[in-house]
Amino acid sequence: MKRLVFFVNVDWFFISHRLPIAIEAVKRGYDVHVACADTGKVSEIEKYGITVHPISLARSGTNILREIKTFFDIYKVCKKLAPDIVHAVTIKPVVYSSLASRLLGIKKRVFSISGLGYVFIDQSSRAKVIRRLVSFLYRLGLNNPNSSVIFQNTSDMSVFRKLNIVNQDQCRLIRGSGVDLTVYKHSTTPIGDKPIVMFLARLLKDKGVIEFCEAAHQLKQRGCKAEFVLVGDLDLQNPNSLDETTLNMYESRGDISHWGYSNDAATTIAKSTVMVLPSYREGLPKSLIEAAAIGRAVVTTDVPGCRDAIEPGVSGILIPARQVEPLANAIYGLLTDVNKCHRMGELGRELAENAFDIKSVIDKHFCIYEEV
Repeated sequence: MKRLVFFVNVDWFFISHRLPIAIEAVKRGYDVHVACADTGKVSEIEKYGITVHPISLARSGTNILREIKTFFDIYKVCKKLAPDIVHAVTIKPVVYSSLASRLLGIKKRVFSISGLGYVFIDQSSRAKVIRRLVSFLYRLGLNNPNSSVIFQNTSDMSVFRKLNIVNQDQCRLIRGSGVDLTVYKHSTTPIGDKPIVMFLARLLKDKGVIEFCEAAHQLKQRGCKAEFVLVGDLDLQNPNSLDETTLNMYESRGDISHWGYSNDAATTIAKSTVMVLPSYREGLPKSLIEAAAIGRAVVTTDVPGCRDAIEPGVSGILIPARQVEPLANAIYGLLTDVNKCHRMGELGRELAENAFDIKSVIDKHFCIYEEV
């Protein structure tokens, strides 16, 4: 029995992005473990026969003593379990487990780069210092023949190649974490007297939440009757989170409605007319491939990850990042052209079937796990 250990930042991210792969591994006879921070979702993972090892991990903290503790927590899990395969996702688990598994001589190591995140997007002096350190640690941990590195888009792969973090032989491309097409079923786009324009993501500034709210304000001023909704929570551990005061201001002004986090994204997305994600950079956003599967036209930004989640001009519209007026115009154009909205949704479903089916994503992962 092969032992597979996932290292992920938090339990809820593992459930939303990697659980189907772990369930399939259990079915194939693997002994599957997950090491992550516990936010109360552990029992939901364990019911599938997966063993969870809680570790101390702050997603955005830079306290040196806490980071050292996190590294040693990961090192101890690696040493205790002696896995045949390590698979790490998100920045800190990738960096720390790559170093730990290399020190312990674990032969099969798989690392998923699910977007470059705040460290690579933010241009502040602090972020630049952290970026240099993270790039050095990535290079130290990943640049060796026992590591396979999965990218969700070619732009992120190019960044890592230019920084000499990985070589071409290590690189694998898998477009996103997949979508279950039997759960995310195609449905007719609702238009009606009050169409719903939906932003579904954590309420982070670098996901374009402020641009979305400002575009909603512009369109309301123009007399647009649509309802603009935010589906997702504040993430106050993240330095880019929208603050509660700003969220309340947009709500009280009547620009947006905040629906909070959804436990049933398929049902929630089906209520939308247009899906919007004006992010600054992504790996490959799950909400957009889910929207495609359900058959919704998309407005998103012409940046790595987002542009890879649609067929530009076919299943969705690309607009410049960090700009409100082009975003408002693109939303308005879809709301006033019902036929275009429907057609883009139908072609989005075709894209999901051809490129994002979870079965294909799972198979590609097992090809990597089992390759010599």
